[in-house]
Amino acid sequence: MTKTYPLKVIGWIESDLTQVEKAPPQGAGSGQQAWLVLDPEYTDGLDGIQVGDELLVFTWLHLAERWPLKLSPHGNHDLPVKGVFGTRSPHRPNPIGVHHVRVLALEGNRLLLRDMEAVDGTPVVDIKCALRPRLSD
Repeated sequence: MTKTYPLKVIGWIESDLTQVEKAPPQGAGSGQQAWLVLDPEYTDGLDGIQVGDELLVFTWLHLAERWPLKLSPHGNHDLPVKGVFGTRSPHRPNPIGVHHVRVLALEGNRLLLRDMEAVDGTPVVDIKCALRPRLSD
Protein backbone atom coordinates (compact mmCIF):
# COMPACT_ATOMS: atom_id res chain seq x y z
CA MET A 1 0.00 0.00 0.00
CA THR A 2 1.43 3.35 -1.02
CA LYS A 3 0.93 6.26 1.34
CA THR A 4 1.82 9.89 0.94
CA TYR A 5 3.11 12.27 3.57
CA PRO A 6 3.36 16.06 3.46
CA LEU A 7 6.80 17.57 3.03
CA LYS A 8 7.38 21.16 4.07
CA VAL A 9 9.88 23.35 2.24
CA ILE A 10 11.88 25.34 4.82
CA GLY A 11 14.07 27.35 2.46
CA TRP A 12 15.85 27.37 -0.88
CA ILE A 13 19.27 27.55 -2.47
CA GLU A 14 20.63 30.71 -4.10
CA SER A 15 23.44 29.71 -6.43
CA ASP A 16 25.30 30.80 -9.54
CA LEU A 17 24.43 27.35 -10.89
CA THR A 18 21.32 27.70 -13.01
CA GLN A 19 21.52 24.60 -15.23
CA VAL A 20 21.45 21.04 -13.90
CA GLU A 21 23.84 19.82 -16.58
CA LYS A 22 26.49 22.32 -15.40
CA ALA A 23 26.29 21.28 -11.73
CA PRO A 24 29.38 19.43 -10.44
CA PRO A 25 28.95 15.75 -9.57
CA GLN A 26 27.51 15.18 -6.14
CA GLY A 27 30.02 14.71 -3.38
CA ALA A 28 32.24 16.69 -1.08
CA GLY A 29 35.07 18.58 -2.62
CA SER A 30 33.38 20.50 -5.45
CA GLY A 31 34.17 23.78 -3.70
CA GLN A 32 30.95 25.22 -5.16
CA GLN A 33 29.55 27.93 -2.91
CA ALA A 34 25.88 28.78 -2.52
CA TRP A 35 23.56 30.46 -0.04
CA LEU A 36 20.92 28.51 1.82
CA VAL A 37 18.10 30.95 2.57
CA LEU A 38 15.86 29.72 5.34
CA ASP A 39 12.25 30.87 5.56
CA PRO A 40 12.31 33.45 8.41
CA GLU A 41 9.94 31.36 10.56
CA TYR A 42 12.72 28.74 10.91
CA THR A 43 15.59 31.10 11.78
CA ASP A 44 15.60 30.06 15.47
CA GLY A 45 16.47 26.54 14.30
CA LEU A 46 19.92 27.83 13.28
CA ASP A 47 20.84 28.59 16.92
CA GLY A 48 24.12 26.86 17.72
CA ILE A 49 25.34 26.57 14.12
CA GLN A 50 28.73 28.22 13.63
CA VAL A 51 31.15 29.00 10.82
CA GLY A 52 33.16 25.86 10.14
CA ASP A 53 30.37 23.44 11.08
CA GLU A 54 29.62 20.54 8.77
CA LEU A 55 25.97 20.03 7.92
CA LEU A 56 23.81 17.68 5.91
CA VAL A 57 21.36 19.67 3.80
CA PHE A 58 18.38 17.77 2.40
CA THR A 59 16.87 19.18 -0.76
CA TRP A 60 13.98 18.31 -3.05
CA LEU A 61 15.56 17.89 -6.48
CA HIS A 62 12.62 19.52 -8.22
CA LEU A 63 14.10 19.26 -11.72
CA ALA A 64 14.81 15.51 -11.53
CA GLU A 65 12.78 12.83 -13.28
CA ARG A 66 10.64 10.45 -11.17
CA TRP A 67 10.46 7.50 -13.55
CA PRO A 68 13.66 5.46 -13.72
CA LEU A 69 13.94 2.39 -11.51
CA LYS A 70 16.96 1.16 -13.50
CA LEU A 71 19.61 3.35 -15.08
CA SER A 72 23.23 3.63 -16.11
CA PRO A 73 25.34 4.88 -13.16
CA HIS A 74 26.64 8.43 -13.65
CA GLY A 75 24.80 8.56 -17.00
CA ASN A 76 27.56 6.39 -18.48
CA HIS A 77 25.84 3.98 -20.87
CA ASP A 78 29.04 1.87 -21.08
CA LEU A 79 28.40 0.75 -17.48
CA PRO A 80 25.87 -1.97 -16.66
CA VAL A 81 22.37 -0.78 -15.73
CA LYS A 82 21.63 -0.78 -11.98
CA GLY A 83 18.59 -0.30 -9.81
CA VAL A 84 18.18 3.36 -8.85
CA PHE A 85 18.44 2.59 -5.12
CA GLY A 86 22.00 1.36 -5.67
CA THR A 87 23.03 4.71 -7.17
CA ARG A 88 23.23 8.37 -6.18
CA SER A 89 21.22 9.46 -9.19
CA PRO A 90 18.93 12.44 -8.62
CA HIS A 91 16.33 10.69 -10.80
CA ARG A 92 14.26 8.57 -8.39
CA PRO A 93 10.73 8.19 -7.00
CA ASN A 94 11.44 10.74 -4.25
CA PRO A 95 14.25 12.97 -5.52
CA ILE A 96 15.78 13.89 -2.18
CA GLY A 97 19.28 15.37 -2.38
CA VAL A 98 21.77 14.94 0.48
CA HIS A 99 24.56 17.51 0.52
CA HIS A 100 27.50 17.34 2.96
CA VAL A 101 28.54 20.99 3.28
CA ARG A 102 30.62 23.33 5.42
CA VAL A 103 29.31 26.64 6.77
CA LEU A 104 31.40 29.59 5.55
CA ALA A 105 29.22 32.43 6.88
CA LEU A 106 25.96 33.11 8.71
CA GLU A 107 23.84 36.20 8.11
CA GLY A 108 20.48 36.04 9.90
CA ASN A 109 18.44 33.39 8.09
CA ARG A 110 21.16 32.83 5.45
CA LEU A 111 24.04 30.35 5.45
CA LEU A 112 26.89 30.51 2.94
CA LEU A 113 27.86 26.91 2.21
CA ARG A 114 30.82 25.23 0.51
CA ASP A 115 30.36 22.06 -1.58
CA MET A 116 26.70 22.84 -2.33
CA GLU A 117 26.12 21.62 -5.88
CA ALA A 118 22.34 22.23 -6.07
CA VAL A 119 21.04 24.65 -8.67
CA ASP A 120 19.51 28.03 -7.95
CA GLY A 121 15.98 27.76 -6.56
CA THR A 122 16.32 24.19 -5.25
CA PRO A 123 13.94 23.72 -2.30
CA VAL A 124 15.47 22.83 1.08
CA VAL A 125 13.49 20.38 3.23
CA ASP A 126 15.80 19.84 6.22
CA ILE A 127 19.20 20.54 7.77
CA LYS A 128 21.07 18.27 10.20
CA CYS A 129 24.47 18.45 11.81
CA ALA A 130 26.91 15.99 10.27
CA LEU A 131 28.05 13.30 12.69
CA ARG A 132 31.68 12.36 12.77
CA PRO A 133 32.37 8.63 12.46
CA ARG A 134 33.24 6.94 15.74
CA LEU A 135 36.62 5.31 16.03
CA SER A 136 36.40 1.56 16.38
CA ASP A 137 37.97 -0.15 19.40
